[in-house]
Amino acid sequence: MNLESKYIWMNGTLVEYEKATVHFLSPSLHYGIGVFEGIRCYNTDKGPAVFRLRQHMERFMDSAMILGFRSLPYSADELIEAVKLTIRENGFKECYIRPLVYCDKIFHGLNLDATKPLIGIATWEMGSYLGAEGVENGVRANVSSFTRHHPNVTMTKSKSTGNYTNSVMAKTESIRLGFDEAIMLDPQGYVAECTGENIFLVRNGKIVTTQTAAVLEGITRDSLFTIIQDLGYEIMEQMISRDQLYISDEIFVCGTAAEITPVREVDFRNVGSGKRGPVTAQIQKAFNDAIHGRNPKYSSWLEYV
Repeated sequence: MNLESKYIWMNGTLVEYEKATVHFLSPSLHYGIGVFEGIRCYNTDKGPAVFRLRQHMERFMDSAMILGFRSLPYSADELIEAVKLTIRENGFKECYIRPLVYCDKIFHGLNLDATKPLIGIATWEMGSYLGAEGVENGVRANVSSFTRHHPNVTMTKSKSTGNYTNSVMAKTESIRLGFDEAIMLDPQGYVAECTGENIFLVRNGKIVTTQTAAVLEGITRDSLFTIIQDLGYEIMEQMISRDQLYISDEIFVCGTAAEITPVREVDFRNVGSGKRGPVTAQIQKAFNDAIHGRNPKYSSWLEYV
């Protein structure tokens, strides 16, 4: 993954990649004060198109409100146009998009009202987050020793930068143990989500996923609800116990970065046959058709650049 591009949009101006810097005394660096989004642009027969751009920008604004910013210097509509401009000027046909609210260099301690929110948008070329082999053959996961956030501690519906320390610790632990990803439990001991993905289980032809109280309400997750039902499967939200992971026929995770990735093993136990299952493969294909503009049923999800 190469994060470099020609330009990064910063506060209304396209800045050369090397000059897109933030001051050392920004409270975002010291206290993790900021919010971000992860968005993807895909190439289609009609040109590059951003997947569910407006929904991502609306969540971006919601994240800022949840964290406590009273207002942002740009509207969702202005940021949507800024995303398109940044993609065009960098000449990307497919890319990952990272809008970020961060704080100016004024250092006033732990008072959000004493700082000023600024916004940047970066784009870069990126394949599947969990790797092409993982998309085909599935990844290995373990149940993390780290617990997912309590909903009333750092707010699970905001993609705030500080929240992801929790993900970094869990992911690093899993990688060091030889796994590809961590599955995190909520404070009550039920399955929550992975470090950057929502999780789905397939058992006896039915698909279940976690309730949203303790997890991020993923936009890919929301898209899959529509796709799964269109494919004729029953899908339910329910509390999921750790041992239900072990006896699933299939498990897959989803997110903007990971897209749809099967899980072939959890805690040294094979999931189903130990490889990508047929339901997961079918959902992957339907999702890939949607994001690349090959199914007109989902054309409203695409914002052309």
